[in-house]
Amino acid sequence: MRPGREGSGAGGSAARGVPARVAEIEAELLAPGGPFELEVADVLGSPVRQLRRRAPSLGALLDHSRGFGETPYLCFTDGVDTSVLTYAEHARRAAALAAHLRDRFGLRPGDRVAILGANSPEWVIACFAIVSAGAVAVGLNAWWTAAELRFALSDAEPRLLLCDRRRLERLGEPGVPTLVLDEDTAALPDAELPGVDLAEDDPALMLYTSGTTGRPKAAVHSHRNVSALLGLQGFMAHRAARLAPAAAGAPPPCPLVTSPLFHVSGLHTAAIALLGAGVRSVWWRGRFDPGRVLATIERERVTGWGYTQALLHRLVHHPGVAGHDLSSVRTLGGGGSPIPPALQARARELFPNARPTLAVGYGSTECTALATLAFGEELLAHPTSVGRPLPGIELEIRDDDGHAVAEGAEGTVWVRGPTVMLGYFRRPRENAETIGPGRWLCTGDVGRLEAGRLFLHARRRDLILRGGENVYPAEIEARLEEHPDVAEAAVLGVSHPELGQAVKAIVVPRSGAHPDPVTLSTFCAEALAYFKVPAQWEIRTDALPRNAMGKVLKEVLRGADSAFVED
Repeated sequence: MRPGREGSGAGGSAARGVPARVAEIEAELLAPGGPFELEVADVLGSPVRQLRRRAPSLGALLDHSRGFGETPYLCFTDGVDTSVLTYAEHARRAAALAAHLRDRFGLRPGDRVAILGANSPEWVIACFAIVSAGAVAVGLNAWWTAAELRFALSDAEPRLLLCDRRRLERLGEPGVPTLVLDEDTAALPDAELPGVDLAEDDPALMLYTSGTTGRPKAAVHSHRNVSALLGLQGFMAHRAARLAPAAAGAPPPCPLVTSPLFHVSGLHTAAIALLGAGVRSVWWRGRFDPGRVLATIERERVTGWGYTQALLHRLVHHPGVAGHDLSSVRTLGGGGSPIPPALQARARELFPNARPTLAVGYGSTECTALATLAFGEELLAHPTSVGRPLPGIELEIRDDDGHAVAEGAEGTVWVRGPTVMLGYFRRPRENAETIGPGRWLCTGDVGRLEAGRLFLHARRRDLILRGGENVYPAEIEARLEEHPDVAEAAVLGVSHPELGQAVKAIVVPRSGAHPDPVTLSTFCAEALAYFKVPAQWEIRTDALPRNAMGKVLKEVLRGADSAFVED
């Protein structure tokens, strides 16, 4: 098995086609003695590259944040009303709650405490109170039904539940001691943070995977995992600032957050990362409203946004988008899967100051959010790539027998680095299948490496096998969404007696449009091989079902009764 391959910024072989200025900046940032110098460390018995300068624990990060004083930390808004939590107030309330949990409930290091609620300052305060006391914060999906929540509580077996009133009413009797967020946690007496010795590989957080197939599993993240992610985000921020310096008079950094706190995009890459950055952030409260969000970006002078494909699509196609001043936005990043080139182009058009840094990344809950990133000129040159590995991250593409394949060959994506989770909570069989020797993580996704860049073909569960040909839904979906009459599309495989599987497309038209299968088939055939053109079509008026992060729930679509239109 060959050694894993890293990007040019990670100390491995240089990726071809990296802009000279980017390569120069990365070399300076990662140089010995530089701010993002790498070292080799023993992580749970395996040598792993990590950043030399890193926070030792989330408790230390909270203590450090006190130095930001009365700077606004979290500004929650629905576009009309706004509440503000400063860094000093956050640290004070987190310490008070941590002491309360210890003194009233006997919370000890290693105990699990579940958090269930909508995005709110109280959610973030609760999380830092728990981890600073040495316990493990378990984020529960606020969109789950009562039955799904009861499963998670029985699975995680938390010592305590911190829950907002609305979710508690949905859940009913939780069967575990419960505090109501902002009712039982708002007026606690000031106290010092509990003195707890924390090791880097102690568990800190548990987040459940999306659960689009089967029962969700809780990925356990250590303090090292999260600290490593913060370092990678710092590296990306410094690189972006060097590539596209803010103009004189430009607004100070102010990111917009629209992701839920029970997901790595809301908790890890936003709430936790921002605590270490000391900047003001704007958090959208409630259902995403593209018109109000656009007005908020303009009013609050938002400078960055971590989007999902679904929300970006809704924002840039809002009928009033051209009437808003979006010039303050300097960074845009998102991903999870390739973003259609047409959507990238629309984003560059509407956010001109974010063109040098527009980014698409790849990662998962299992590798603490991020593994690769494509951005700026490289993304423009390779729009279907999800980029090069971030510093310290190694990638391999392997065949079904676990052997590394040649460059350009297709296989399963494997990842190694300091962000690979400790494992799934109480899932020994799944852990043995997912984390291999040397702490290599099997993502289950299908892709290839070319010139150091990852091209993601499909999530393993979405791959369509049609008559011996691999068909990747993302490629067909991107083509369909280029059609002027299509608002959104999902492609999946359905059983076929001869081919094994046939390609089916589910299309939601734009308002007032009436696309037909013949027209859409012709449009696909102009750009795609014949075997990729959908043979079955469903035109529906209802929006596609999505999870909290905007991912289409294809299992729901597969289970739905459909009226097929044969081509």
